[in-house]
Amino acid sequence: MAVVLYPGSFDPVHNGHMEIVETASRLFDEVVVAAMRNPQKGEPLFTLAEREDMIREVFAHLDNVKVTMFSSLVVDLARDVGADFIVKGLRAVSDFESELQMAQMNHAISGVDTLFIPSASEHSFLASKLIREIARFGGDVGSMVPRAVSARLVGKYVKDAD
Repeated sequence: MAVVLYPGSFDPVHNGHMEIVETASRLFDEVVVAAMRNPQKGEPLFTLAEREDMIREVFAHLDNVKVTMFSSLVVDLARDVGADFIVKGLRAVSDFESELQMAQMNHAISGVDTLFIPSASEHSFLASKLIREIARFGGDVGSMVPRAVSARLVGKYVKDAD
């Protein structure tokens, strides 16, 4: 059974993430989606628990997708969940440069290989940071995120405005 790990911050999960998970779920027996707190990305909008709930809801239609949270090295989590590979999505050449370096480092310290899945052009511009910014100012992100995520974004910013 081939297991892949798809790590990320998913703050929030968007249609580009959905595309990568849905593709991986067709290619592999099991996909483990793992959300983490990434200190390099600043303060998250959603807590890990909120992200876990969103991810579970968004991927509930895929029987071979599991969800977990982590705060360790990706390679340690890969070992813990029995992942054969780490999977990462690529939107642009700039993603490849940083993801390749990370993949090489992960392989050097653990032997785990990383597979890259390019996103479709209609999702290549999506980034959680930009989606949060648009939503913060009342912009419509409904075409960029799953419905459940859109509702949570609206709720988060409406609640914060009160």
